[in-house]
Amino acid sequence: MLNIQDIEKAATRLNGVLLKTPLQRSSTFSQMAGCEVYLKCENLQKTGSFKIRGAYNKISEIQEQGKTEAVVASSAGNHAQGVAFAASKLGVKATIVMPKTTPIAKIKATEGYGAQVRLHGACYDDAYKKAMEIHKETKAEFIHPFNDPTVIAGQGTIGYDILESLPNVDIVFVPAGGGGLLAGMAFYLKNINPRIKVIGVQAEGAAAIKQSFYEKKLVALPNVNTIADGIAVKEPGDITTGIISEYADDVVTVSDAEISSAILYLLERCKLMVEPAGAASLAAVLGGKADVAGKRCACILSGGNIDVSFIHRIIDIGLVARKRKLKFRTVMPDIPGSLENFAKIMAGNYANIVRVQFDRMSADLDPHEVILHIACEVGDEKHGEKVVLSLEKNGYKVIME
Repeated sequence: MLNIQDIEKAATRLNGVLLKTPLQRSSTFSQMAGCEVYLKCENLQKTGSFKIRGAYNKISEIQEQGKTEAVVASSAGNHAQGVAFAASKLGVKATIVMPKTTPIAKIKATEGYGAQVRLHGACYDDAYKKAMEIHKETKAEFIHPFNDPTVIAGQGTIGYDILESLPNVDIVFVPAGGGGLLAGMAFYLKNINPRIKVIGVQAEGAAAIKQSFYEKKLVALPNVNTIADGIAVKEPGDITTGIISEYADDVVTVSDAEISSAILYLLERCKLMVEPAGAASLAAVLGGKADVAGKRCACILSGGNIDVSFIHRIIDIGLVARKRKLKFRTVMPDIPGSLENFAKIMAGNYANIVRVQFDRMSADLDPHEVILHIACEVGDEKHGEKVVLSLEKNGYKVIME
């Protein structure tokens, strides 16, 4: 169903249409991980993600075959914008069905690329069913987000790009949801150079591909739960999982806290805005999910379309994961001056209190005591330990939350 020539042909189709996104070495992450870390910045790609590669390749192919003048797709995220942009570029009418719960910003972005947006249902599955109805009624070609050989070939062109820039790469870490990107990358890289290891990365709360990989059969999940909405897929494709099972070396998972920490590092150290799904690959390297010591590792930052209203939440999770934000509780006398004394200790240790909450409703409290819940910012883990030690020396029993 797929061969090397398909991916090389896709690269030719995409040449001059898409941005040549950088593969940049990070000295910071290399030092942290004990290996050479390179970042493939598809978050800087047109439409903000790699999805345009597969969409453009698919629409180009069917246009060359003279099969259609219109396409339809269902998506609440990056695939929608990729299809819309590709269709507009190729002069093809596009209809995108999105759930009614889709943020206005994503709807407007998709419309901005020239597509007609239809809102239907409360989730992706509802939108997918509606898109299939439109496909049957209008004969518009349906563009699947991942389970299509031509789409997979388009996504695999990132492997083509990496080998041009870093032909001696040792390991490539690839975010995986439906599996189109991982399948394309694994197929191309392993066929060109079997020495290269290809490792898929999934969120712990959406690990259908990992289960499928290890159980050697297609596994669908009853539900998913992760901040990485771009890879939160219940059921990957049968085509993608078949290719992944044959060509990928491993599939690992990362937690939402590890993803958030990676996003924060990318913001601070590289000035890159990366969505949770896109940061999963770096999270795997920094989290020691594979043996990378001394290796040349490429991390695919697959997208940068993050909901700005959600950034503060991700930053908070990242700060907690990196021990730069502490949450704890302690008991103090419920008398005038107690909070002032506590605050002086915190200020003396240069800890910034960001939230204070009092609790007088516990049955374990004496009548003149109160539980104090604190959230504070510190410089790093050692600084946090110093703050806690200082509080304990002053008679406060600190319980981390």
